[in-house]
Amino acid sequence: MSDASLRPIERALISVFDKTGLVGLARDLVARGVEILSTGGTARTLQEAGIPVTDVAAETRFPEMLDGRVKTLHPALHGGILARRDAPAHREALESHSIRTIDLVVVNLYPFAQTVARGAAWDECIENIDIGGPSLIRGAAKNHDFVTVVTDPADYGEVLAEIAAHGGTTLALRRRLAGTAYACTAAYDASIAAWMAQQRGEVFPDPITFGGKRKQILRYGENPHQQAAFYVGDGARPGVATAQQLQGKELSYNNLNDTDAAFELVAELDAPAVAIIKHANPCGVATGGSLLDAYGKAHACDPVSAFGGIIAVNRPLDAAAAEAMAKLFLEVIIAPAVDDEARAVLARKNSLRVLTTGGMPDPTAPGMTLRSLAGAYLLQTRDNGRVGEADLTVVTKRAPTPAEIADLIFAFRVCKHVKSNAIVYAKAGATVGIGAGQMSRVDSARIARWKAEEAGKAAGLLASPTVGSVVASDAFFPFADGLLAAVEAGATAVIQPGGSVRDKEVIAAADEHGLAMVFTGMRHFRH
Repeated sequence: MSDASLRPIERALISVFDKTGLVGLARDLVARGVEILSTGGTARTLQEAGIPVTDVAAETRFPEMLDGRVKTLHPALHGGILARRDAPAHREALESHSIRTIDLVVVNLYPFAQTVARGAAWDECIENIDIGGPSLIRGAAKNHDFVTVVTDPADYGEVLAEIAAHGGTTLALRRRLAGTAYACTAAYDASIAAWMAQQRGEVFPDPITFGGKRKQILRYGENPHQQAAFYVGDGARPGVATAQQLQGKELSYNNLNDTDAAFELVAELDAPAVAIIKHANPCGVATGGSLLDAYGKAHACDPVSAFGGIIAVNRPLDAAAAEAMAKLFLEVIIAPAVDDEARAVLARKNSLRVLTTGGMPDPTAPGMTLRSLAGAYLLQTRDNGRVGEADLTVVTKRAPTPAEIADLIFAFRVCKHVKSNAIVYAKAGATVGIGAGQMSRVDSARIARWKAEEAGKAAGLLASPTVGSVVASDAFFPFADGLLAAVEAGATAVIQPGGSVRDKEVIAAADEHGLAMVFTGMRHFRH
């Protein structure tokens, strides 16, 4: 191959914290006559493997100092990396200062994010902020016309393959690796900036940076004409970001979005619980004495919409529940674990995607959510509010019974995960009707009742499932009409945030019809 852009590799600087593939890379380079410069632990690892290495101190003629803070910050290294080989003045400067060029820079960085994640003290976190590494990476990436930079062990094979095939690296590869290098240092700095903002209690720093590692390029986005990819940030919650896929087809953009919604919902519930999600909205949620029991009640809420849905559970999935779920066409099942018998059951459905997370996310933990606008971003703290019995204020003449209180809390926790305007009817620890995403709250109440009645008719019930239920609203009733729709549905108790200028009117309507109503003082809009 004749390519003027090919650059041979004669000298390499290797300094890595992650030593995956290190010895194999260095051994292959040395076999091709490449001289290796290295530092500290990397040099020791290579020497122990019998690979000849020149310590950078011999190259810089200056010892490592300040507890290792200064070892690669030296013109003898940076001059050899940054010099343009086609610039006479650069060549003259190298010669006059006895600096030799460096053609390959292999560097990865101190594990700052991992150090923070294990709860290390301030001083240890600071010492794990890499300085020399990012400087080497950025210098090599800038001079990619002549220098190859590698920051990810996954790229070692491609670099070695090009050297083997062509005697050097191509400009196309060097440009790709330079882009990867800048993304690496940008994400690293973003992680440090976020941590420092957190340490000083600043929720919304200015400017703000975001970092993440690409986990998967997706087939397409929400629609086939859209491109998409899946990125994971530091400290991801247990869920789709951390899940292991046991079987099934590749996850799509919509699968990931809906599965995340399902798992976050089911994490709200303390008893064995099942959530069935369709288009990011629940179509059935229930708790029970077992996952099988919970699944039966969740599916009964809206069996039509459950077809092609996504199921999340908050307990290890057992064979009995898996057998029942396998009878329905599903896209995804996500669980903290799946036992061996359940795996065998689900394996018969080889297209079904099955994910295990190893744990459940804490619904009360702090965090952030990000949404894009046209050329802008909306950032907010995640909705980690969680209402319990002590948070309820009875505002009607009749107080709810203990059974109603349990269902009211359950319904309100589900309501938090339904798109606004949201209305949820629940009975005996299960949703019986869900109205989501309507422009009018009263329409959500009517749709929820209608869907419940349709499901009841299909099941041969004589009365609507909403008769004797409780109802939750994610925000206050602006008028009494929404509450009256719940009365018509047969609800006996209501939970809502309160705070409307017409609260008195709504309370009076509840009293008139003998309903118990509680205010939470907390709204759960979800757009």
